[in-house]
Amino acid sequence: MKPSRVSWSAEALRVPLTGTKGRSPTPEQHPHTIIPPPPNFTLGTVQSDQYRSPGTAKPRLVHWITRWSSVIGHSREHASTALESRGGALHHCTPRSALRLVIVPPFPQVSSRPESGKMPHAYPFLTPEQKKELSDNALKIVAPGKGILAADESTGSVAKRFQSISVENTEENRRFYRQLLFTADDRIQPCIGGVIFFHETLYQKSDGGKQFTQVIKDRGIVVGIKVDKGVVPLAGTNGETTTQGLDGLYERCAQYKKDGADFAKWRCVLKITPTTPSSLAIKENANVLARYASICQMHGIVPIVEPEILPDGDHDLKRCQYVTEKVLAGVYKALSEHHVYLEGTLLKPNMVTAGHSCSHKYSPQEIAMATVTALRRTVPPAVPGITFLSGGQSEEEASVNLNAINKCPLHKPWALTFSYGRALQASALKAWAGKKENAKACQEEFIKRALANSAASQGKYVSSGDGAAAGESLFVANHAY
Repeated sequence: MKPSRVSWSAEALRVPLTGTKGRSPTPEQHPHTIIPPPPNFTLGTVQSDQYRSPGTAKPRLVHWITRWSSVIGHSREHASTALESRGGALHHCTPRSALRLVIVPPFPQVSSRPESGKMPHAYPFLTPEQKKELSDNALKIVAPGKGILAADESTGSVAKRFQSISVENTEENRRFYRQLLFTADDRIQPCIGGVIFFHETLYQKSDGGKQFTQVIKDRGIVVGIKVDKGVVPLAGTNGETTTQGLDGLYERCAQYKKDGADFAKWRCVLKITPTTPSSLAIKENANVLARYASICQMHGIVPIVEPEILPDGDHDLKRCQYVTEKVLAGVYKALSEHHVYLEGTLLKPNMVTAGHSCSHKYSPQEIAMATVTALRRTVPPAVPGITFLSGGQSEEEASVNLNAINKCPLHKPWALTFSYGRALQASALKAWAGKKENAKACQEEFIKRALANSAASQGKYVSSGDGAAAGESLFVANHAY
Protein backbone atom coordinates (compact mmCIF):
# COMPACT_ATOMS: atom_id res chain seq x y z
CA MET A 1 0.00 0.00 0.00
CA LYS A 2 1.53 3.26 -1.10
CA PRO A 3 1.81 5.86 1.61
CA SER A 4 -0.47 8.79 0.96
CA ARG A 5 -0.67 12.32 2.16
CA VAL A 6 -4.12 12.96 3.54
CA SER A 7 -5.80 16.33 3.28
CA TRP A 8 -8.61 17.44 5.55
CA SER A 9 -10.82 20.45 6.14
CA ALA A 10 -9.82 23.57 8.02
CA GLU A 11 -10.62 21.93 11.35
CA ALA A 12 -7.86 19.34 10.85
CA LEU A 13 -5.01 19.03 13.29
CA ARG A 14 -1.52 18.95 11.70
CA VAL A 15 1.10 16.98 13.64
CA PRO A 16 4.67 16.60 12.34
CA LEU A 17 6.55 13.33 12.60
CA THR A 18 9.45 13.09 15.02
CA GLY A 19 12.26 10.55 14.78
CA THR A 20 13.11 8.47 17.80
CA LYS A 21 16.82 8.25 17.03
CA GLY A 22 19.24 10.71 15.50
CA ARG A 23 18.17 14.01 14.01
CA SER A 24 14.50 14.80 13.64
CA PRO A 25 13.32 14.66 10.02
CA THR A 26 12.22 17.96 8.51
CA PRO A 27 8.80 18.44 6.91
CA GLU A 28 10.54 18.52 3.51
CA GLN A 29 12.05 15.09 4.10
CA HIS A 30 8.91 13.48 5.41
CA PRO A 31 5.29 14.51 4.88
CA HIS A 32 3.00 15.31 7.76
CA THR A 33 0.33 13.11 9.19
CA ILE A 34 -2.89 15.08 9.23
CA ILE A 35 -5.94 13.91 11.17
CA PRO A 36 -9.17 15.64 12.09
CA PRO A 37 -9.71 16.67 15.72
CA PRO A 38 -12.75 15.04 17.34
CA PRO A 39 -15.22 17.47 18.96
CA ASN A 40 -15.30 18.54 22.62
CA PHE A 41 -11.56 19.01 23.03
CA THR A 42 -9.49 18.19 26.12
CA LEU A 43 -5.73 17.75 26.33
CA GLY A 44 -3.63 14.61 26.17
CA THR A 45 -0.45 13.17 24.61
CA VAL A 46 0.14 9.81 22.94
CA GLN A 47 3.51 8.34 21.86
CA SER A 48 3.63 5.12 19.83
CA ASP A 49 6.27 2.64 20.95
CA GLN A 50 6.77 0.62 17.79
CA TYR A 51 8.35 1.38 14.41
CA ARG A 52 6.30 0.91 11.27
CA SER A 53 7.20 1.10 7.60
CA PRO A 54 5.19 3.25 5.17
CA GLY A 55 3.61 0.18 3.60
CA THR A 56 1.77 -0.98 6.75
CA ALA A 57 -0.81 1.73 7.34
CA LYS A 58 -3.53 -0.58 8.63
CA PRO A 59 -1.52 -2.15 11.48
CA ARG A 60 -0.22 1.30 12.36
CA LEU A 61 -3.78 2.69 12.55
CA VAL A 62 -4.89 -0.16 14.77
CA HIS A 63 -1.87 0.29 17.02
CA TRP A 64 -2.48 4.04 17.25
CA ILE A 65 -6.15 3.52 18.13
CA THR A 66 -5.22 0.99 20.80
CA ARG A 67 -2.69 3.36 22.34
CA TRP A 68 -5.07 6.32 22.25
CA SER A 69 -7.94 4.32 23.68
CA SER A 70 -5.85 3.20 26.65
CA VAL A 71 -5.10 6.82 27.51
CA ILE A 72 -8.52 8.43 27.20
CA GLY A 73 -10.51 5.44 28.41
CA HIS A 74 -12.54 4.53 25.31
CA SER A 75 -12.94 1.24 23.45
CA ARG A 76 -10.82 0.45 20.42
CA GLU A 77 -13.94 -0.17 18.33
CA HIS A 78 -15.44 3.20 19.25
CA ALA A 79 -12.26 5.06 18.35
CA SER A 80 -11.95 3.21 15.03
CA THR A 81 -15.58 3.89 14.12
CA ALA A 82 -15.21 7.56 15.00
CA LEU A 83 -12.17 7.88 12.72
CA GLU A 84 -13.81 6.05 9.84
CA SER A 85 -16.92 8.24 10.14
CA ARG A 86 -14.67 11.22 9.38
CA GLY A 87 -13.23 9.65 6.22
CA GLY A 88 -10.59 7.31 7.62
CA ALA A 89 -7.00 8.10 8.41
CA LEU A 90 -3.72 6.81 7.00
CA HIS A 91 -0.65 7.65 8.98
CA HIS A 92 2.48 8.29 6.98
CA CYS A 93 5.52 7.15 8.95
CA THR A 94 8.95 6.04 7.99
CA PRO A 95 11.09 3.29 9.55
CA ARG A 96 12.71 4.15 12.84
CA SER A 97 10.26 6.95 13.54
CA ALA A 98 7.39 7.20 15.94
CA LEU A 99 4.08 8.94 15.72
CA ARG A 100 3.51 11.70 18.22
CA LEU A 101 -0.05 12.98 18.54
CA VAL A 102 -1.33 15.92 20.56
CA ILE A 103 -5.02 15.40 21.20
CA VAL A 104 -7.30 18.18 22.07
CA PRO A 105 -10.46 15.95 23.06
CA PRO A 106 -11.98 12.74 23.92
CA PHE A 107 -14.88 11.16 22.14
CA PRO A 108 -18.18 11.05 24.04
CA GLN A 109 -17.84 8.79 27.10
CA VAL A 110 -18.90 5.24 26.35
CA SER A 111 -16.84 3.30 28.85
CA SER A 112 -18.60 1.83 31.89
CA ARG A 113 -15.57 2.73 34.00
CA PRO A 114 -16.04 6.03 35.89
CA GLU A 115 -13.40 8.62 35.11
CA SER A 116 -11.32 9.89 38.00
CA GLY A 117 -12.87 12.96 39.56
CA LYS A 118 -16.16 12.60 37.70
CA MET A 119 -19.25 13.78 39.58
CA PRO A 120 -21.12 10.75 41.00
CA HIS A 121 -24.72 10.21 40.04
CA ALA A 122 -27.33 10.09 42.80
CA TYR A 123 -29.82 7.29 42.41
CA PRO A 124 -32.94 8.35 44.36
CA PHE A 125 -33.79 5.91 47.13
CA LEU A 126 -36.65 7.87 48.69
CA THR A 127 -40.01 8.52 47.07
CA PRO A 128 -41.72 11.91 47.49
CA GLU A 129 -44.08 10.25 49.97
CA GLN A 130 -41.18 8.89 52.03
CA LYS A 131 -39.48 12.28 52.06
CA LYS A 132 -42.70 13.91 53.23
CA GLU A 133 -43.09 11.42 56.08
CA LEU A 134 -39.50 12.01 57.23
CA SER A 135 -39.79 15.78 56.99
CA ASP A 136 -43.18 15.87 58.74
CA ASN A 137 -41.94 13.77 61.67
CA ALA A 138 -38.77 15.85 62.04
CA LEU A 139 -40.79 19.06 62.11
CA LYS A 140 -43.28 17.57 64.55
CA ILE A 141 -40.50 16.73 67.02
CA VAL A 142 -39.10 20.28 66.98
CA ALA A 143 -42.37 22.19 66.71
CA PRO A 144 -42.24 25.58 68.50
CA GLY A 145 -41.76 25.07 72.22
CA LYS A 146 -41.06 21.34 71.91
CA GLY A 147 -37.95 19.25 72.46
CA ILE A 148 -36.93 15.68 73.24
CA LEU A 149 -36.91 13.64 76.43
CA ALA A 150 -33.88 11.33 76.18
CA ALA A 151 -34.95 8.29 78.19
CA ASP A 152 -32.58 5.95 76.38
CA GLU A 153 -30.06 5.30 79.14
CA SER A 154 -28.66 1.81 79.00
CA THR A 155 -29.14 -0.61 81.87
CA GLY A 156 -25.62 0.17 83.07
CA SER A 157 -26.21 3.93 83.04
CA VAL A 158 -29.49 3.56 84.92
CA ALA A 159 -27.62 1.52 87.53
CA LYS A 160 -25.37 4.52 88.23
CA ARG A 161 -28.36 6.85 88.52
CA PHE A 162 -30.26 4.49 90.81
CA GLN A 163 -27.18 3.95 92.94
CA SER A 164 -27.12 7.69 93.70
CA ILE A 165 -30.58 7.39 95.28
CA SER A 166 -30.03 3.92 96.79
CA VAL A 167 -32.49 2.14 94.48
CA GLU A 168 -31.93 -1.38 93.19
CA ASN A 169 -31.45 -1.58 89.43
CA THR A 170 -34.18 -4.08 88.50
CA GLU A 171 -36.27 -4.22 85.34
CA GLU A 172 -39.41 -3.40 87.32
CA ASN A 173 -37.83 -0.34 88.94
CA ARG A 174 -36.65 0.88 85.54
CA ARG A 175 -40.12 0.31 84.09
CA PHE A 176 -41.90 2.06 86.95
CA TYR A 177 -39.61 5.09 86.91
CA ARG A 178 -40.01 5.61 83.17
CA GLN A 179 -43.75 5.15 83.51
CA LEU A 180 -43.75 8.15 85.87
CA LEU A 181 -42.12 10.27 83.18
CA PHE A 182 -44.35 9.05 80.35
CA THR A 183 -47.59 9.53 82.28
CA ALA A 184 -46.96 13.00 83.71
CA ASP A 185 -50.01 15.22 83.26
CA ASP A 186 -51.00 17.16 80.15
CA ARG A 187 -48.71 20.08 80.94
CA ILE A 188 -45.86 18.23 79.24
CA GLN A 189 -47.64 17.88 75.90
CA PRO A 190 -46.73 21.37 74.62
CA CYS A 191 -43.14 20.75 75.80
CA ILE A 192 -42.18 17.27 74.58
CA GLY A 193 -42.17 16.48 70.87
CA GLY A 194 -40.32 13.18 71.04
CA VAL A 195 -39.11 10.55 73.49
CA ILE A 196 -36.02 8.40 72.86
CA PHE A 197 -36.50 4.84 74.15
CA PHE A 198 -33.95 2.23 75.10
CA HIS A 199 -34.58 -1.20 73.51
CA GLU A 200 -35.94 -2.67 76.75
CA THR A 201 -38.37 0.21 77.28
CA LEU A 202 -39.78 0.00 73.76
CA TYR A 203 -41.39 -3.34 74.65
CA GLN A 204 -42.50 -2.55 78.20
CA LYS A 205 -46.07 -1.76 79.28
CA SER A 206 -47.76 0.57 81.72
CA ASP A 207 -49.56 -0.67 84.83
CA GLY A 208 -52.74 -0.69 82.74
CA GLY A 209 -51.22 -3.08 80.19
CA LYS A 210 -50.71 -0.54 77.39
CA GLN A 211 -47.46 -0.52 75.46
CA PHE A 212 -45.31 2.49 76.36
CA THR A 213 -45.03 3.30 72.66
CA GLN A 214 -48.79 3.63 72.46
CA VAL A 215 -48.93 5.69 75.66
CA ILE A 216 -46.55 8.18 74.03
CA LYS A 217 -48.27 8.21 70.63
CA ASP A 218 -51.68 8.78 72.21
CA ARG A 219 -50.25 12.02 73.60
CA GLY A 220 -49.16 13.22 70.17
CA ILE A 221 -45.49 12.59 70.89
CA VAL A 222 -43.14 10.88 68.42
CA VAL A 223 -41.46 7.63 69.51
CA GLY A 224 -37.70 7.28 69.03
CA ILE A 225 -35.19 4.52 69.65
CA LYS A 226 -31.47 4.38 70.42
CA VAL A 227 -29.87 2.10 67.82
CA ASP A 228 -26.11 2.28 68.38
CA LYS A 229 -24.21 -0.37 70.34
CA GLY A 230 -21.83 1.90 72.24
CA VAL A 231 -18.30 3.16 71.68
CA VAL A 232 -15.19 1.08 71.07
CA PRO A 233 -11.51 2.10 70.84
CA LEU A 234 -10.21 3.45 67.55
CA ALA A 235 -6.84 1.78 67.03
CA GLY A 236 -3.77 3.92 66.54
CA THR A 237 -5.22 7.00 68.23
CA ASN A 238 -4.74 8.70 71.58
CA GLY A 239 -7.68 7.06 73.35
CA GLU A 240 -10.24 8.02 70.70
CA THR A 241 -13.31 5.97 69.86
CA THR A 242 -15.81 5.10 67.18
CA THR A 243 -19.32 3.73 67.61
CA GLN A 244 -20.34 0.18 66.79
CA GLY A 245 -23.71 -1.14 65.70
CA LEU A 246 -23.87 -0.88 61.90
CA ASP A 247 -23.94 -4.68 61.56
CA GLY A 248 -27.57 -5.72 61.49
CA LEU A 249 -28.81 -2.12 61.65
CA TYR A 250 -30.80 -2.48 58.43
CA GLU A 251 -32.83 -5.34 59.91
CA ARG A 252 -33.17 -3.67 63.33
CA CYS A 253 -34.52 -0.48 61.79
CA ALA A 254 -37.09 -2.44 59.81
CA GLN A 255 -38.29 -4.09 63.03
CA TYR A 256 -38.24 -0.89 65.10
CA LYS A 257 -40.37 0.84 62.46
CA LYS A 258 -42.95 -1.96 62.69
CA ASP A 259 -42.86 -1.66 66.48
CA GLY A 260 -43.72 2.03 66.44
CA ALA A 261 -40.45 3.99 66.27
CA ASP A 262 -40.39 6.96 63.87
CA PHE A 263 -37.01 8.43 64.76
CA ALA A 264 -33.69 7.10 66.03
CA LYS A 265 -30.54 8.25 67.76
CA TRP A 266 -26.89 7.29 67.26
CA ARG A 267 -24.17 8.83 69.41
CA CYS A 268 -20.54 9.29 68.42
CA VAL A 269 -18.02 10.71 70.88
CA LEU A 270 -14.99 12.93 70.33
CA LYS A 271 -12.75 14.60 72.87
CA ILE A 272 -10.56 17.66 73.00
CA THR A 273 -6.90 17.36 74.04
CA PRO A 274 -3.73 18.92 72.57
CA THR A 275 -3.65 16.06 70.02
CA THR A 276 -7.33 15.25 69.55
CA PRO A 277 -9.68 14.96 67.83
CA SER A 278 -7.53 13.47 65.09
CA SER A 279 -8.45 13.65 61.43
CA LEU A 280 -9.02 9.89 61.51
CA ALA A 281 -11.49 10.13 64.40
CA ILE A 282 -13.42 12.96 62.75
CA LYS A 283 -13.69 11.15 59.41
CA GLU A 284 -14.47 7.74 60.88
CA ASN A 285 -17.22 9.00 63.17
CA ALA A 286 -18.69 11.22 60.45
CA ASN A 287 -18.84 8.27 58.07
CA VAL A 288 -20.46 6.02 60.69
CA LEU A 289 -23.10 8.67 61.40
CA ALA A 290 -23.81 9.10 57.69
CA ARG A 291 -24.16 5.36 57.10
CA TYR A 292 -26.52 5.07 60.07
CA ALA A 293 -28.58 8.03 58.83
CA SER A 294 -29.04 6.61 55.34
CA ILE A 295 -30.11 3.21 56.71
CA CYS A 296 -32.68 4.85 58.99
CA GLN A 297 -34.17 6.87 56.16
CA MET A 298 -34.54 3.78 54.00
CA HIS A 299 -37.01 2.55 56.63
CA GLY A 300 -38.86 5.81 57.18
CA ILE A 301 -37.04 6.62 60.43
CA VAL A 302 -35.77 10.15 61.10
CA PRO A 303 -32.11 9.91 62.16
CA ILE A 304 -30.82 12.13 64.94
CA VAL A 305 -27.15 12.70 64.19
CA GLU A 306 -25.18 13.09 67.42
CA PRO A 307 -21.46 13.93 67.21
CA GLU A 308 -20.83 14.76 70.87
CA ILE A 309 -17.65 16.58 71.83
CA LEU A 310 -17.08 15.81 75.49
CA PRO A 311 -16.66 18.69 77.97
CA ASP A 312 -13.72 16.94 79.65
CA GLY A 313 -10.53 19.01 79.77
CA ASP A 314 -9.33 22.53 80.40
CA HIS A 315 -9.72 23.93 76.87
CA ASP A 316 -11.22 27.39 76.45
CA LEU A 317 -14.31 28.47 74.51
CA LYS A 318 -12.38 29.36 71.36
CA ARG A 319 -10.80 25.90 71.16
CA CYS A 320 -14.18 24.20 71.58
CA GLN A 321 -15.70 26.36 68.85
CA TYR A 322 -12.89 25.52 66.44
CA VAL A 323 -13.19 21.77 67.07
CA THR A 324 -16.99 21.87 66.86
CA GLU A 325 -16.80 23.54 63.47
CA LYS A 326 -14.32 20.97 62.14
CA VAL A 327 -16.38 18.05 63.43
CA LEU A 328 -19.69 19.36 62.06
CA ALA A 329 -18.12 20.21 58.70
CA GLY A 330 -16.90 16.62 58.46
CA VAL A 331 -20.31 15.25 59.44
CA TYR A 332 -22.22 17.21 56.81
CA LYS A 333 -19.70 16.35 54.12
CA ALA A 334 -20.24 12.67 54.92
CA LEU A 335 -24.03 13.07 54.99
CA SER A 336 -23.87 14.64 51.54
CA GLU A 337 -21.69 11.85 50.18
CA HIS A 338 -24.19 9.28 51.50
CA HIS A 339 -27.11 11.12 49.87
CA VAL A 340 -28.86 11.68 53.20
CA TYR A 341 -32.07 13.73 52.93
CA LEU A 342 -31.28 16.60 55.29
CA GLU A 343 -34.89 17.77 55.61
CA GLY A 344 -35.60 14.41 57.22
CA THR A 345 -32.85 14.59 59.86
CA LEU A 346 -32.13 16.31 63.16
CA LEU A 347 -28.77 17.27 64.67
CA LYS A 348 -27.92 16.67 68.33
CA PRO A 349 -24.67 18.55 69.05
CA ASN A 350 -22.96 19.81 72.14
CA MET A 351 -23.22 23.47 72.99
CA VAL A 352 -19.93 25.26 72.53
CA THR A 353 -18.61 25.51 76.08
CA ALA A 354 -15.21 25.62 77.73
CA GLY A 355 -13.79 22.43 79.21
CA HIS A 356 -15.08 21.46 82.64
CA SER A 357 -11.64 22.18 84.15
CA CYS A 358 -11.14 25.52 82.42
CA SER A 359 -10.34 28.24 84.94
CA HIS A 360 -12.26 30.93 83.08
CA LYS A 361 -16.05 30.92 83.30
CA TYR A 362 -17.91 32.23 80.28
CA SER A 363 -21.29 33.96 80.32
CA PRO A 364 -24.39 32.40 78.71
CA GLN A 365 -24.23 35.12 76.06
CA GLU A 366 -20.64 34.21 75.16
CA ILE A 367 -21.58 30.54 74.97
CA ALA A 368 -24.59 31.39 72.81
CA MET A 369 -22.57 33.50 70.37
CA ALA A 370 -19.87 30.83 69.98
CA THR A 371 -22.47 28.08 69.54
CA VAL A 372 -24.61 29.87 66.96
CA THR A 373 -21.53 31.02 65.05
CA ALA A 374 -20.21 27.46 64.81
CA LEU A 375 -23.60 26.18 63.64
CA ARG A 376 -24.04 28.94 61.05
CA ARG A 377 -20.68 28.03 59.54
CA THR A 378 -21.39 24.32 59.20
CA VAL A 379 -25.06 23.26 59.39
CA PRO A 380 -27.15 23.67 56.22
CA PRO A 381 -30.46 25.54 56.64
CA ALA A 382 -32.22 22.50 55.15
CA VAL A 383 -31.88 20.80 58.56
CA PRO A 384 -35.22 21.35 60.38
CA GLY A 385 -33.91 21.44 63.91
CA ILE A 386 -30.96 21.27 66.27
CA THR A 387 -31.64 19.51 69.58
CA PHE A 388 -28.81 20.18 72.01
CA LEU A 389 -27.50 17.62 74.46
CA SER A 390 -26.92 18.93 77.98
CA GLY A 391 -23.33 17.66 78.18
CA GLY A 392 -22.99 17.51 81.94
CA GLN A 393 -24.41 20.97 82.61
CA SER A 394 -26.68 21.38 85.59
CA GLU A 395 -30.41 21.51 84.88
CA GLU A 396 -30.42 25.27 85.36
CA GLU A 397 -27.30 25.87 83.24
CA ALA A 398 -28.76 23.82 80.39
CA SER A 399 -31.95 25.91 80.44
CA VAL A 400 -30.20 29.27 80.79
CA ASN A 401 -27.74 28.54 77.98
CA LEU A 402 -30.48 27.25 75.68
CA ASN A 403 -32.44 30.43 76.35
CA ALA A 404 -29.38 32.57 75.53
CA ILE A 405 -28.84 30.65 72.29
CA ASN A 406 -32.40 31.39 71.18
CA LYS A 407 -31.97 35.06 72.08
CA CYS A 408 -28.69 35.36 70.18
CA PRO A 409 -29.05 38.20 67.63
CA LEU A 410 -27.53 36.20 64.76
CA HIS A 411 -29.81 34.69 62.10
CA LYS A 412 -30.82 31.12 63.01
CA PRO A 413 -32.57 29.17 60.21
CA TRP A 414 -33.27 26.07 62.32
CA ALA A 415 -35.32 25.31 65.40
CA LEU A 416 -32.95 25.36 68.39
CA THR A 417 -34.26 23.18 71.18
CA PHE A 418 -33.31 20.44 73.63
CA SER A 419 -32.74 16.70 73.74
CA TYR A 420 -32.01 16.31 77.42
CA GLY A 421 -31.69 13.27 79.64
CA ARG A 422 -30.04 14.21 82.91
CA ALA A 423 -31.03 17.89 82.55
CA LEU A 424 -34.71 16.90 82.52
CA GLN A 425 -34.57 14.08 85.04
CA ALA A 426 -32.06 14.88 87.80
CA SER A 427 -34.53 16.63 90.10
CA ALA A 428 -37.29 14.16 89.27
CA LEU A 429 -35.09 11.18 90.09
CA LYS A 430 -34.03 12.72 93.38
CA ALA A 431 -37.62 13.51 94.32
CA TRP A 432 -38.76 9.95 93.55
CA ALA A 433 -35.99 8.23 95.57
CA GLY A 434 -37.44 4.85 94.64
CA LYS A 435 -40.64 5.30 96.68
CA LYS A 436 -44.07 4.91 95.12
CA GLU A 437 -45.54 7.50 97.45
CA ASN A 438 -43.18 10.06 95.87
CA ALA A 439 -44.58 9.50 92.38
CA LYS A 440 -46.44 12.81 92.26
CA ALA A 441 -43.42 14.79 93.48
CA CYS A 442 -41.27 13.10 90.85
CA GLN A 443 -43.68 14.07 88.08
CA GLU A 444 -43.93 17.65 89.31
CA GLU A 445 -40.16 18.07 89.14
CA PHE A 446 -40.11 16.61 85.62
CA ILE A 447 -42.93 18.92 84.48
CA LYS A 448 -41.11 21.91 85.97
CA ARG A 449 -37.98 21.22 83.92
CA ALA A 450 -40.00 20.44 80.78
CA LEU A 451 -41.78 23.80 81.05
CA ALA A 452 -38.49 25.60 81.71
CA ASN A 453 -36.81 24.14 78.63
CA SER A 454 -39.88 24.69 76.48
CA ALA A 455 -39.68 28.37 77.36
CA ALA A 456 -35.91 28.39 76.81
CA SER A 457 -36.34 26.92 73.31
CA GLN A 458 -38.32 30.07 72.49
CA GLY A 459 -36.02 32.52 74.28
CA LYS A 460 -38.62 33.17 76.99
CA TYR A 461 -37.14 31.48 80.06
CA VAL A 462 -36.67 33.42 83.26
CA SER A 463 -34.34 31.62 85.66
CA SER A 464 -35.74 30.66 89.04
CA GLY A 465 -33.20 28.14 90.30
CA ASP A 466 -35.95 26.00 91.80
CA GLY A 467 -35.69 22.21 91.78
CA ALA A 468 -34.45 19.38 93.91
CA ALA A 469 -31.18 19.29 91.94
CA ALA A 470 -31.49 22.26 89.57
CA GLY A 471 -28.10 23.78 90.37
CA GLU A 472 -26.11 20.59 90.84
CA SER A 473 -23.46 19.84 88.24
CA LEU A 474 -24.28 16.73 86.22
CA PHE A 475 -20.78 16.37 84.78
CA VAL A 476 -19.46 12.82 84.51
CA ALA A 477 -15.90 12.37 83.26
CA ASN A 478 -15.64 10.51 79.92
CA HIS A 479 -19.41 10.10 79.94
CA ALA A 480 -20.85 6.99 78.28
CA TYR A 481 -24.38 5.61 78.21
